[in-house]
Amino acid sequence: MTSPHHIALLGKAQLATIQVDPSRWQVPHELTQEQIIVAMTILAEARGEGNAGMYAVAGCIKVRAQERKLAYHDVCLQPWQFSCWNKNDPNRKKMASFLKLPQARYALRLATNMKKINTKFIGHANHYMTIKLWRTGKVKWARGKKPCAFAGHHAFFKL
Repeated sequence: MTSPHHIALLGKAQLATIQVDPSRWQVPHELTQEQIIVAMTILAEARGEGNAGMYAVAGCIKVRAQERKLAYHDVCLQPWQFSCWNKNDPNRKKMASFLKLPQARYALRLATNMKKINTKFIGHANHYMTIKLWRTGKVKWARGKKPCAFAGHHAFFKL
């Protein structure tokens, strides 16, 4: 069982957890548009998943940015990549209000320190979905795939 501050890692028939605590990372007084977009994405996708879940989503954003050679905010805003930015997603209209949530401070800390995010803790995953959705087998790209990590209610995949 993992706590809100731990990420479950899957390896060779073993389950391990690591603790994540970027509490010493600083949040600048002035935020860039990129930092706000990344923080809003983290909050929209994982605000109910604890610190480990938000850290894991930040890690996925970082991996995609590295693989695609894009800025973090460009990865967040790519069509159909993070459902919170889809026009029909119910979270989209509420996203600005997420910055007022208690979890926002942590999300902003992650967003302003993306270079420090260690993606090893999610197996360098570049995709994720809810565990519930993964178990349905309805998502084509995840069929037959085994997650490389779990954080909160999310399963993470390296495709």
